[in-house]
Amino acid sequence: MESMKINWIAGVLTFLYLVPAILCWGQHGHYATCKIAEEYHTEAAKAAVKESAKGELAAVCSWPDLPEIRKGYPWSSALHYTNTPDFICKFDYCRDCHDSANQKNRCVIGAMYNYTIQLESAYHNYGTQKKYNLTEALMFLSHFAGDVHQPLHVGFIGDLGGNTINVYWYNQSTNLHHVWDTAIIDSGLERFYDSNLTTMIGTILRNITDDWSNETKFWEKCNHTVCPIPYASESISLACKYAYRNATPGSHLNAI
Repeated sequence: MESMKINWIAGVLTFLYLVPAILCWGQHGHYATCKIAEEYHTEAAKAAVKESAKGELAAVCSWPDLPEIRKGYPWSSALHYTNTPDFICKFDYCRDCHDSANQKNRCVIGAMYNYTIQLESAYHNYGTQKKYNLTEALMFLSHFAGDVHQPLHVGFIGDLGGNTINVYWYNQSTNLHHVWDTAIIDSGLERFYDSNLTTMIGTILRNITDDWSNETKFWEKCNHTVCPIPYASESISLACKYAYRNATPGSHLNAI
């Protein structure tokens, strides 16, 4: 079973970074991301994930967002996002990856590197498995791989990634960050998929096979196991182009 765990780690790391930036990242988004990843696991990986993740990977992808985890791991709050200076639509790791106390490397990108290193070390050296909690490392990494693709998890520092911009989603009062985290995908589920998450996931999988088949080689190009900096750069670019556009305080937004 230990060898299966190692094979699983390698398989999961390979695919976690191939999922395109197509979802918003509330609970449904994280579940969908990891559910799609599971479809690309080898049989050995599928068997090992049931052992190490105590079930399916998708079921634990929202684990870092649970209130009891946030409370029990207060240091992890800064690891879900990164911010750029206001109106700067380009991510710079040295400038932007720090927490509110300016401690370097404490952002979603730094966290992805950290947990990738932990999992890779277990893959290359069995002895290091005893040093790290690999189940937690996988759950954090799986979650952060989703977070970094939500544009406002790489938003402007002045509005805390849209959290302080109060808007209306249709007629519901909320904030811009929540719109992109949850409201868009929930509205899309209801409007296009009869509130059936399985149907939506199936549609995305078909798009990967068909419509996006020419892009998969680009997703795979990387000199290392993890390449989150391009993802952060893509997200802030999308935030500037779409998320912040016309999103002034009090504005009414919808999916039309």
